[in-house]
Amino acid sequence: MASFLRQQARLGQHTLLLTTAAVPLIGWTVHALALHRRLAAAKRDPLTGLLRRDTYTARARQILRRHGNDTTVVLVDQDDFKAVNDMLGHPAGDAVLAATAVQLTAWAGPRAAAGRLGGDEFAVALDLPADRREQRLEHLVRMLHTPVVLDDGRTVNVAASVGAASPDRIGARDLTRLHRAADAALYHGKHSGRAVLATAAHAATPSVNGRRAGRPGTAGWGRAA
Repeated sequence: MASFLRQQARLGQHTLLLTTAAVPLIGWTVHALALHRRLAAAKRDPLTGLLRRDTYTARARQILRRHGNDTTVVLVDQDDFKAVNDMLGHPAGDAVLAATAVQLTAWAGPRAAAGRLGGDEFAVALDLPADRREQRLEHLVRMLHTPVVLDDGRTVNVAASVGAASPDRIGARDLTRLHRAADAALYHGKHSGRAVLATAAHAATPSVNGRRAGRPGTAGWGRAA
């Protein structure tokens, strides 16, 4: 009986030690999870949930290294977005941006890099070979013309201009050059209701910090593009 009691006492002490050790471990696990969520949130735009510019850039370059000439870089710019803010208010503008993000994410798929570059400008880098490129881009333009229904029931008719660039068409796998070409192609077809695929001529368009010269915000583009 005494031997049994001693054995039970040892088991009790062992359990107590395990329990005591588990408490700080649980605390560190909770802390690590919270830190991971904060870091993940810091990589995403709070309004749209898309990647911030720097994170988008890093992932886009990974996609370029992995898929090479099959990579397509797509730039999207809302048409007449200022008028939405001025006439309907900034909450309506935010709703349009959020809807655009949902459409881009659905169109691009989970393996793509989709980011908000700032304001009403978005970018996507994805594996999209030449034989499917034109059809997929036409589908994107149709999606971006879907009216947005606001919380108060009002409907906003929206549209966006789309420019795309790929290494096989411009002869370079540098992300900055692809962005420059896609940006020039986008403005070449602004308000046309169609996506424009960049050529080598678009890549040669004069630029400031990787953007078409004279484009609003060129001074703030930075090296991340």
